[in-house]
Amino acid sequence: MTKSQPTNKHLKLEKTHDFSASDNPSLAVVFIHGIASDSSTFGHALEHLEKNSDLAKVRFITFDLLGSGKSYGNDELNYDYKDQLEALNNSIEALKLTVPLVLIGHSMGTLIVTRYANNYKQKVERLILLSPPIYTTSDLEDASFAVGMKFFKDAVSVKNRGILEEKSFNNSMEKIVLSKDNYQVLANTKIPTVLIYGDMDQFIGAQNIPELLKKNPNISAIKTIGRHGVSRDKFTKIEKILEEVLDAQTL
Repeated sequence: MTKSQPTNKHLKLEKTHDFSASDNPSLAVVFIHGIASDSSTFGHALEHLEKNSDLAKVRFITFDLLGSGKSYGNDELNYDYKDQLEALNNSIEALKLTVPLVLIGHSMGTLIVTRYANNYKQKVERLILLSPPIYTTSDLEDASFAVGMKFFKDAVSVKNRGILEEKSFNNSMEKIVLSKDNYQVLANTKIPTVLIYGDMDQFIGAQNIPELLKKNPNISAIKTIGRHGVSRDKFTKIEKILEEVLDAQTL
C-alpha cells in the first residue's frame, strides 16, 4: 500500500534502511534501485558491507523510488526524471548530512543518481554505477535494440505480473531508461565514477563502455562475473571502493 502525499512539491521517497555501526559516521552511502524493483535489491550487499569492521564509519541508507516498494505512487505522477529527482533531493536534504556522500545506483537507478550528482547542490564524493544501461542514440534507433527491449520486458513480466500495464513502469522505461541524452550526461560527468558490470549482462550496452572511458577520464570500469543483478562479485567491488574513499579521508 503506497503512502499519500499532498503535492509533487513535497514528494519524498520512503527510507527503508538507515544504519551505521558508528555514532559518528564519516561517510554516507545512498543506494537507489532500478526499474521493476525496490530497495530490497541491495539486501545481500548491505548484509555483507555492514559486517565489515573497516566500514564501521559508513552510514548505509536505502530508498524506494516513487511507485516502488513503500514509496508514494499515483497515476497523477509522470514517473520521469523530474519526479524522481525532486523526490530524491527532498529525501537526501531531509537526512541533513554533514559528511561526504557516495551514491550507488543499480540499472535505472544509475541514471537517476548520475543526474542527481550533476544537477543538485549536495556534493557527491563518488558515483558507483552497477549494471548501468549505456545506450547511444544509434542503439535506440536500431531494430535489434527493440527486440532486446522486448526480451527484457517479457523477462520482467514473468516475475511481476501485470507490470507492463502500469504507468510507473512504462513511463520509467520511456522517460528515463530510454532517454536519448543518457549517454551524453554520463559522458560529461565531472564526478569520479566507477561502473561495475557483469560479463554476461545483456541489458547494458557494454560495447559502448570503451568509448565512454576514452571520452571521460573521471570514469573507470570494473568487469565482474555475472549478469544484471547485484551479485556478490559486484558488492565485494563496492566494498573495496568504499574502503578507498575512507582511506582518502585520513590522508
